[in-house]
Amino acid sequence: MTKPIPPKDYIDAVERPSSVSLDVIGYVRSPYRERHGTPRQATVGDPAGGDDIADGVLVLDESKVPAAALKDLDGFDYVWVIVWLHLNRHWRPQVKPPRGPRVARGVLATRAPHRPNPIGLSACRIVKVVGNEVHIRGHDLLDETPILDIKPYVPYADAFPTASAGWVDEIDGRNPAEGPGHRLEPSQS
Repeated sequence: MTKPIPPKDYIDAVERPSSVSLDVIGYVRSPYRERHGTPRQATVGDPAGGDDIADGVLVLDESKVPAAALKDLDGFDYVWVIVWLHLNRHWRPQVKPPRGPRVARGVLATRAPHRPNPIGLSACRIVKVVGNEVHIRGHDLLDETPILDIKPYVPYADAFPTASAGWVDEIDGRNPAEGPGHRLEPSQS
């Protein structure tokens, strides 16, 4: 009979950090060169009202991320791209989102780019993977945006179709409890 391994208390083994340091692993190549005219969300498309959804390229630094790190990524439809929103130098605790009533909301209850740590998250469609480049479609990233990490989008873990979206559900007239796409009747909202 083997002796059970005693539990380890990892929390007490390492001091809680008050700051962190991240390495940029690459940069975005994008047709978007300024904030105005860039989609507000990766899946929204052309903000000018056209049907064009921009392509881009995630160019990873081979000295930090060898091409072997991208092995098997081309089998996924989407990738999460985690970036540093380098043009954002300040933030406010409350912002007025561009959708819905012009009401101040807590910044952490929005997708605003001006955050305590300007970290961005975009789900982008993978077109192809070539060497150290991930070609993407449907993104909201500016040219030269620093990439912190990429992770595959996995539907069983990343999609919650009946999840509540708080104030966004209210302005869209949706009721997540009734399932995906269910809209509230005017008397219900």
